Amino acid sequence: MASSLPSMESLILRLHEISAVKFGNFKLKSGISSPVYIDLRLIVSYPSLLSQISQTLVSAVSSPAQTTSFDLICGVPYTALPIAAVISVTNNIPMLMRRKEVKSYGTAKVIEGAFLPNQTCLIIEDLVTSGASVLETAAPLRDCGLKVTDAVVLIDREQGGRENLAENGIQLHALLKLTEMVGVLRRFGKVDEETEQMVLRFLDENRKVSVPKVEKETVRKVKMGYGERAILSKNETGRRLYEVMLQKESNLCLAADVGTAAELLDLADKVGQEICLLKTHVDILPDFTPDFCSKLRSIAEKHNFLIFEDRKFADIGNTVTMQYEGGIFRILEWADIVNAHIISGPGIVDGLKLKGLPRGRGLFLLAEMSSAGNLATGDYTAAALKIAEDHSDFVIGFISVNPASWQCGPVNPAFIHATPGVQMVKGGDALGQQYNTPYSVIFERGSDIIIVGRGIIKAANPAEAAREYRIQGWNAYLVKCS
Repeated sequence: MASSLPSMESLILRLHEISAVKFGNFKLKSGISSPVYIDLRLIVSYPSLLSQISQTLVSAVSSPAQTTSFDLICGVPYTALPIAAVISVTNNIPMLMRRKEVKSYGTAKVIEGAFLPNQTCLIIEDLVTSGASVLETAAPLRDCGLKVTDAVVLIDREQGGRENLAENGIQLHALLKLTEMVGVLRRFGKVDEETEQMVLRFLDENRKVSVPKVEKETVRKVKMGYGERAILSKNETGRRLYEVMLQKESNLCLAADVGTAAELLDLADKVGQEICLLKTHVDILPDFTPDFCSKLRSIAEKHNFLIFEDRKFADIGNTVTMQYEGGIFRILEWADIVNAHIISGPGIVDGLKLKGLPRGRGLFLLAEMSSAGNLATGDYTAAALKIAEDHSDFVIGFISVNPASWQCGPVNPAFIHATPGVQMVKGGDALGQQYNTPYSVIFERGSDIIIVGRGIIKAANPAEAAREYRIQGWNAYLVKCS
């Protein structure tokens, strides 16, 4: 954009008039001292100027000459937030907001707003020096599965920001260059020749300001206790699971993958006092009969644990509704919790929710898996999180492996993470199952429930083994909360 245009000249002069352009000696975010400082925070007190800048910015990337396309916008906090808000409201463009300080309560999100994975987000910024602020905003947006390819700014200080952003896959669109601004102010007698030359000399000597390394937003291990998180849960079963965990001081789920229904019932009774959750695969039981379900529920009530049928629903909504309610297993009648893949989209949750929510049931989404080479990673995990947020009255959490490493930002603390593949020692088996210890799963990986199968089932004394797993899992939780 040429600064010789009357509209751009008037904009520069107006910014100088309100003291948004200052000359002196100023330390910038990059650490260098500058003879000129642009303070666009002032424009919030001048509504007509804020509106003019906002509309000019969006026009710069929406003209026929531009090929920029985007679904959402996000202003770099804090100065660009009001600019982005005006653009959003005036042009009906959905806006996201990046938190600079992530809260440890509520949803604890880095990125606020509604979006879908693979949507494109345009970053709005007031000015660019090294490009660090834009990159700090782009990182969590990309971690949430969004595409960031462009940023539009009012002023380019011409100190390497354009090049630094290009190296990170972001094209910079700038309305004004700092040299152009100073030139206009000189022509209109707002600065003298000495000041103009000082600024030009400074820019010539500082053409490349290195961008500080942009650290990823760290996903905080949730330090809220189960009791606090139970209050946040919108689902009856989710709240009850938290309560059982607290009452029994247990975050242990037994994966009861045994050969017969009789074995399962016997095992459930032996270890029931140690567990908060029993996970079944009812379709592998050759001696299944309808009365098995009532017997299992009696044992669950006796020992105060919930039942989780690991059905892994994966079909379309109408089909899973019938699978959930009907067939020979009638899972809806006896399982407090089921789980589902999201491969068929959010409709699968709608179908299960139709029958499950009125019965007070809960749903885990498979966000990750513990088998080597599985495909439930990255964008898939981000999509599972988005669907869970949209159905938080029914979805109570996730089957996950390493939620502390999720690159889609901190997760709503109401959600429960249950992690399979837990043993006393790390390793794997011949079929690709990967194992981790209770401490690493709860404390290091940020999960809530350890799912243990063979470590208990194959033990000489399953009840004693379950007790040891319960103690280790609970102690890891206490350390995490301390």
